[in-house]
Amino acid sequence: MTKKNFGKYLVWFGPFLVTAGLTIGFLSENWGTIPLALVISGIVIIGLWLAWQSKQSNWWGRRSTQAGTHALAATMFALAILGLINFLGTRYHLRVDFTETHLFSIAPQSRQLVRSLKQPVKVWVFDTTQNPLDRELLENYHRQSSKFKFEYVDPQARPVLAKKFEVKKPGEVYLESQDRRQLVQVLNDQQTLSEAKLNNRLLQITGSTQLKVYFLEGHGEHQLAGGEGAMSQAVQALSDKNYTTATLNLAQKSSIPQDAAVVVVAGSKRSLFDSEVTALRDYLNRGGNLLLMIDPDADPKLDSLLAEWGIKLDNRLAVDVAGIEALGPAVPVVTEYGKHPITKDFGNGMSFYPLARPVDTNPVAGIQATPLLLTKPYPNSWATSDQKSEKLQFHPLSDRKGPLTLGVALTRKQPPPSPLGLKPQPIPIPSSPPSPPSPLGLKPQAIPIPSSPPSPSSPPSPLGLKPQAIPTPSSPPSPSSPPSPHSPLPTPSSPPSPSSPPSPSSPPSPHSPLPTPSSPPSPPSPPSPSSPPSPHSPLPTPSSPPSPSSPPSPHSPFPTPSSPPSPPSPHSPLPTPPISKESRMVVLGNSDFATDGLFEQQLNGDVFLNSVTWLSQQDQQPLSIRPKEAKNRRIYLTTTQASLLALSSLLVLPLVGLTAASVLWWQRR
Repeated sequence: MTKKNFGKYLVWFGPFLVTAGLTIGFLSENWGTIPLALVISGIVIIGLWLAWQSKQSNWWGRRSTQAGTHALAATMFALAILGLINFLGTRYHLRVDFTETHLFSIAPQSRQLVRSLKQPVKVWVFDTTQNPLDRELLENYHRQSSKFKFEYVDPQARPVLAKKFEVKKPGEVYLESQDRRQLVQVLNDQQTLSEAKLNNRLLQITGSTQLKVYFLEGHGEHQLAGGEGAMSQAVQALSDKNYTTATLNLAQKSSIPQDAAVVVVAGSKRSLFDSEVTALRDYLNRGGNLLLMIDPDADPKLDSLLAEWGIKLDNRLAVDVAGIEALGPAVPVVTEYGKHPITKDFGNGMSFYPLARPVDTNPVAGIQATPLLLTKPYPNSWATSDQKSEKLQFHPLSDRKGPLTLGVALTRKQPPPSPLGLKPQPIPIPSSPPSPPSPLGLKPQAIPIPSSPPSPSSPPSPLGLKPQAIPTPSSPPSPSSPPSPHSPLPTPSSPPSPSSPPSPSSPPSPHSPLPTPSSPPSPPSPPSPSSPPSPHSPLPTPSSPPSPSSPPSPHSPFPTPSSPPSPPSPHSPLPTPPISKESRMVVLGNSDFATDGLFEQQLNGDVFLNSVTWLSQQDQQPLSIRPKEAKNRRIYLTTTQASLLALSSLLVLPLVGLTAASVLWWQRR
């Protein structure tokens, strides 16, 4: 074998070693000594062959070599770009869903819910087969947060795990978070994994508390149980969103329970008692939340309460002649919504309200009102006062032009309580509040202590109480006594007598604070003119300034300038800063939109659920569109329609084509 042939075969040995090393490394997932040695050896052999070829025949200088090198480099760059695009596509997902209801992408509510998860959750699917649609839905959830995981389990292959979850049959889907487990649904050939049910179970298993929603009853409101005009679907939807519901009869209870997150008045047909209106007002004043759904021709006697919030109900009927023809003009169709958290993601979605009334707002200080539901402008919609006529027409004198507002959201900040009557005063004890200084110069009387009667030389009392005394006819103050700033407000008709000095044995006045029968008060002594005012004396009020020449009594219980200041008493009634609350109210001019049969139509259910969610002031819960299921696009034809379709396709259309062909033939002839 010549050197030329040896070099020719050597070049193939190098790529073989590189391929063998890469194959061993990828298959074994262990890049140890052998795979690396093979790859390095192959690269070295290829390098030596290239160097030898260049030395023997000036291989690098050939035009064919340069063209081949350029082609190889371009190919490597193209492969690198494709690999980078594939890597970015794996790491960052960009998908566009062109289906009408976005069937292959999760709803905004689902994205917000999964991204706000604070603890890991895992979905267990106990089934022997994997539905591609179900797996795609779970992968969409997993892309939103690493805290959401899922796993398919064969219950026959892992019976211990299936027994742990108490799996009864294949197709059961469970949601697990920490030590809590809940059944989501059971899958079969006709039923795939529901995004709505998965969201509801996520809310239930991650929520710490359940909020309570009360529905007012006793005035002809919609029933919560099944039946005509009931709201069972709305109640079930609230339960799925981790709310508990109950009825409330204010005629039997004088106030609304403290655990009420939201109170709903759904279609009252009769008037409320004044006590019931007062209970609703008190509930709002303490930071409550109220949802009012009031139909036309109903007067629940809430006008006074609504007027405080700047709301006035229009008793005329909203008409929409440009709405859905099958529903009729008395069913306004709303496609325009206000900028509010309740309706922020509705876009141009549709909701409708059978027999609705307009809701007007007036500006009120402290109330922020936001329109929610807006009808089309005139002449497409108006409010008519003639509700008995079958042919609805606009009457300029009595009717009102659109657009109309059918729903309003209102907020009111609860003002902090005003600290009335607070004055600068010394720190008192609960049994003896201090009194303001007297401008009439009455002498204070020392407060007796039962365990140790005071004397003129006794030390001041550490309690910091203000000495007070009301003079009696038998014990007027001395003319030499200067006016004391600590006397309690005597009447102007009783000035001090200049001829009667105080008696040492005089008993305490019946108006003196804290009298003790077994311990008489100490006799007052004339004050020293040279004694300076005490630095610990109470601050005078602006209406009664102290006299600069009035020295304190030697029997005053206040400390002298040499005494340290007394510490504040733990019983001091210091005012605490109030906590500001917010009251919320939503007023809708219709209640039938949330009843069974209409609740799941278009955005009707979203209006109700989002209103309750916003009213409950749970900002951590997402406000968005509920997940939509796949729409049923089947067309069900009657016998007449099927016959007409067959006749048109088998007879009419061929006859039209034959006639057109005959006309063309005749013209060309």
